[in-house]
Amino acid sequence: MRNKVQKSRCVKSSLDKFEDVVKTYDALQEATAKVLSKDNNYAAIKCNVDCCTIDGIVYTTDFLCRKNDGTYEVYECVYRKHLAKPKTMKLLDASQKFWGARGVIWKIVIDKE
Repeated sequence: MRNKVQKSRCVKSSLDKFEDVVKTYDALQEATAKVLSKDNNYAAIKCNVDCCTIDGIVYTTDFLCRKNDGTYEVYECVYRKHLAKPKTMKLLDASQKFWGARGVIWKIVIDKE
């Protein structure tokens, strides 16, 4: 999850299965987008989808994927070094609850050490 208003580096690209221009904000999110676009299990993918509001700030989910069978999966990209931070855990927990309440499978992508 990330703040909807980003003030960091943004890479725009066009990838198969993505409905809009793909906007990624770090190397992990960019690599995940490329892997997901090549996965034949997905019919359509959206990135940076509004998720929830915490303390007046709107946060987005990294990837919302519609599978070929019509079900959905969500992917959140997190660097291993950020997992110990309380704010990161709070945001991941909020995302998992938000999507879980909607019957969406929630997954997390973590970089290698």
